[in-house]
Amino acid sequence: MKKLALTAAFVALTASGALAQQVIRMGTEGAYPPYNYLNESNELVGFEIDLGNALCARANLTCEWVQNDWDSIIPNLVAGNYDTIMAGMNATPARAEVIAFSDPYKLPDPSGYMALAGTDPSVMESGVIAAQSNTVQASMVAETSATLIEFPTADETIAAVRNGTADAVLADHDFLVTYVSESNGELEFLATVPTAGAGISIGLRQSDTELRATFNAAIESMKADGSLNALLRQWFGEAVPVFE
Repeated sequence: MKKLALTAAFVALTASGALAQQVIRMGTEGAYPPYNYLNESNELVGFEIDLGNALCARANLTCEWVQNDWDSIIPNLVAGNYDTIMAGMNATPARAEVIAFSDPYKLPDPSGYMALAGTDPSVMESGVIAAQSNTVQASMVAETSATLIEFPTADETIAAVRNGTADAVLADHDFLVTYVSESNGELEFLATVPTAGAGISIGLRQSDTELRATFNAAIESMKADGSLNALLRQWFGEAVPVFE
């Protein structure tokens, strides 16, 4: 049975003639470090850029990156403006009603409440909480008694805390940790809470079953040889949860 499974994975890993001959457009936000962001040379870099390039190479796919704002990233996938989403997107049931997801390439990231140092933790329930629009965290805040204020970009949520528009921000812990560590004590975590979802995954159109199978095989290959775990540790540190 294991041999048959490995054979099937090898077949899926090698892109079919049709896939191999087309350019696969990889949609990303380019504003969510360390997942994906623009460096000083205005080049897309980050964990997902390295991973996406590695997956495409293993699957013998020709890929190019397309930058798109988070707010419209799912509608533009469905509309055909690109073929995948790799943008720190958690595979949730609500999103799965609209698009398909690959197997996860990062285990679910807990969410963190971040605020100015010395902020009373009670703001998590009674204060104004910033979150990026159309995120799991925005939905989480909406289910509490706190006041939700949404922003199109993650950077704007950080600015809202710094300028006093919001008491705290709720976002992926691994996104916020860099801001906390580089703030010289200005910012701190109030709490870390679980995030619902199957994990960070590639988003695809529901009709693209062959492309999904191809990426799943490449993800499984990188899990099996340890290279995915190596990338996770490179970008998120030694404490990041990895695949067994």
